[in-house]
Amino acid sequence: MYNTAKGKQEFWTTFGQYMAPVLSSEGEKVNWINYKTGIRHIYFRMDAGKDFASMAIELRHPDEDVQMEYFEKMRGFKDLLETTVGEPWEWEGGLRDEYGVVYSRISKTIEGVNIFEKELWPPIISFFKPRLMAVDAWWSDVRMMIA
Repeated sequence: MYNTAKGKQEFWTTFGQYMAPVLSSEGEKVNWINYKTGIRHIYFRMDAGKDFASMAIELRHPDEDVQMEYFEKMRGFKDLLETTVGEPWEWEGGLRDEYGVVYSRISKTIEGVNIFEKELWPPIISFFKPRLMAVDAWWSDVRMMIA
């Protein structure tokens, strides 16, 4: 497969179809690719490229003070998140994106996978699925305490 937007789109379509029958921790149907957290400016993000795959919780509230409040509230549930997903994640506050916008991010990344090679999709899917489901379960427990 070639390093193209079409190749990426094919992966995400396939992954979305694979996850479609999987219900949320609350037993509801969910769009895993475009997960709705229920809180504006808090997103679950998945990304993959020619040498990595990453899963993240991003806080992008335009008011940096509010964003840091959310981040600190989430940090209070760090042990629960890392116990639920079964591994440590990276916690970064006060990052700047390519446009200079400040955001915070809680993430896990693996290297050595390539979304543009179909034979390497199984390890990418095996990375995303359990983490996405675990983060959903964690979010179900803490969402109301963070809002």
